[in-house]
Parts: sequence; structure tokens; C-alpha cells
Amino acid sequence: MFVPKDTKKKESSIYKSLYIKEELSKKIEEIARINNTSYNNVVISMIEFCLLEEKDKKNKK
Repeated sequence: MFVPKDTKKKESSIYKSLYIKEELSKKIEEIARINNTSYNNVVISMIEFCLLEEKDKKNKK
């Protein structure tokens, strides 16, 4: 189950911009509101979650 990561442990970061469909953006905003975190944290957490899931799937093969 996806849960946004804790933001207390800051890491070195770079700035990137993305174009996101309006409906997807609204869903991300809602997840951020429910979890009392930032929009950015939700997006990064989702990306990391998906990358880890993909890695786990490859390791199981």
C-alpha cells in the first residue's frame, strides 16, 4: 500500500518540472491533504514506490 514518505530526512535534491494532467494533479493534491504533507512529497514518494516495486519484481524472477 502506498504511503507518502516522511519528510524529516532531507536529501540532496535537484529541481525538475513536469506537465501533469489536471485530474491527476487534483488526486495528488487530495492525497497530500489527507496525509498532511506536500504535493512534492507525494509525487516523489509515488515515484520511489514504483521504482522499488519494479526492482522487487525483477529480483523475484
